[in-house]
Amino acid sequence: MTAGKGHFVMAARRSTYNYRTTELRGDGYGQFYVYGNAVRQAEPLPKKTLKARPQQPKRTSRQVAKNRNRAMSISPAYAVFLAVAAVCAVLVCMLYLNLQSDVMSRSEHVTAMQEELAELTEANNTAYNSAADSVNLETVRDRAMNEMGMVYASEGTVVEYDSPSGEYVKQYSNIPESGVLAKSSDAAK
Repeated sequence: MTAGKGHFVMAARRSTYNYRTTELRGDGYGQFYVYGNAVRQAEPLPKKTLKARPQQPKRTSRQVAKNRNRAMSISPAYAVFLAVAAVCAVLVCMLYLNLQSDVMSRSEHVTAMQEELAELTEANNTAYNSAADSVNLETVRDRAMNEMGMVYASEGTVVEYDSPSGEYVKQYSNIPESGVLAKSSDAAK
C-alpha cells in the first residue's frame, strides 16, 4: 500500500513512518502538522522588546524649584502646632479609654448588684412563703378568742376618731365618746 505525500507506507511486516512536517498557510499563522510517533517541542518565537530611550531630566525653572523647597520644609510655628495637636489627640484618646473603663466597671458593678438583688428577693420570697405556711389562722383565731378574750367587732364597738398629729396613736387612757382627742383643754372646745 502506498500513499501520497505526508502519509506512511506499510509493507508486509515492515512499517516506515514519514517524519516530514507540513506547513499550512490559510489563516495567516504558521501551523505545523507532524506525522509520526514523536512530536518535536515547539520553540517559542523571540519576543520583540522595545528599547527604552534614556530620559533626560527635565529642567525646572528657579521659581518652581523654590516653591517645591518651600512646600517640603516645615516652619517652626507649624511644627509647634502639629506637636500640640498630637498631644491633644493623645490626651483625648486617654480620656476616652478612661471613661470606657469606668463604664465597663460600673456596668459590672450594676450586674453584680442585680444578681445580689435577685438572690435576696428569692431568699425573701422563700422566707415569706415558709412563714405564711407555718401560721395556721384557725389556731390564731381560737387563741385570741379563748385565751385573750377578744371578740369580733360589731356596730357600736368601733369608735372613729381624728388624730391631731402623727401616723399612730399610743393609748394611755380610754377614748372619749365624742371621738376627738386633744392635747389641751382649748382643743376640746
